Amino acid sequence: MLVGLACALATSLCYGIGSVLQAVAAADTAAVDHLDPRLLLRLMRAWRYVLGLALDGVGFVLSLVALRSLPLYVVQAVVASSLAVTAVVAALFLGTRLRTVERAALAGVVLGLALVSVSAAPESARAPGRGVEWLVLAAAVALALVAFPLGRLAGTRGAGVLGGVAGLAFGVVAVGARSLSSSTAPGHLVPPLWVLAKSPSSYALLVAAPLALATYATALQRGSVVQATAPLVVGETVLPALVGVVLLGDHARPGWGLAAVAGFTLAVGAALALSGFGEVSTAVSGAGTTPGQFG
Repeated sequence: MLVGLACALATSLCYGIGSVLQAVAAADTAAVDHLDPRLLLRLMRAWRYVLGLALDGVGFVLSLVALRSLPLYVVQAVVASSLAVTAVVAALFLGTRLRTVERAALAGVVLGLALVSVSAAPESARAPGRGVEWLVLAAAVALALVAFPLGRLAGTRGAGVLGGVAGLAFGVVAVGARSLSSSTAPGHLVPPLWVLAKSPSSYALLVAAPLALATYATALQRGSVVQATAPLVVGETVLPALVGVVLLGDHARPGWGLAAVAGFTLAVGAALALSGFGEVSTAVSGAGTTPGQFG
């Protein structure tokens, strides 16, 4: 479990730093009026976005390791704390100051994660069953089908709705990753290719991952980072946690159920309170960088 917690925390660091870099790149890229997959191609020309995407990739691999020994709700609570990482990175590199409310939120994230961690029962990544994997794939396809008409929503409404779609897509990625981790032999990060090829979860990842990236990038262009990120955090944490408990057999240690719920709620709620700190990432948009701003 200690290895799993360390990997989950490292995942949070990767996602938190990566989100700052991606938000700056999205703000500096020409906006689109619909969900356009070519937006990702344009963003790939920005080194900040590429670096942020690389950090996401590292974080995803680390999350696979964490899911080998931790319940899904624990990993997703730690992932939500990436907003706390974003706040700290903003304070260190963009010269912003943490107000009392942000400091309290950071403390809430830490306390919530502590409760979640001590309440978690060790998991052995049980296989969810083929039926659950097909449901995950169906969810990914359904999100893709609704995302394109929703991609025409403008302004703050579009930012919130597309941020929510991105969060649900990231949630599908998390559940799919948990499914694949249960098929991975000890000592390996991913299952053999023949297992990946016949698993519906693999195809769910192929649909949900680029969909999440595209919808989140578009949401960042429609409104503020708060409007895009808050629904994303809810979608990528709450739904996978419920799926883990209801369908995957995740559970807390005996007698620690209330502590687990309280810790999860506190960690995610405090992370949402910090989502406003993402606004600083757009402060450098169109203005170039200075030595104190990511080099």
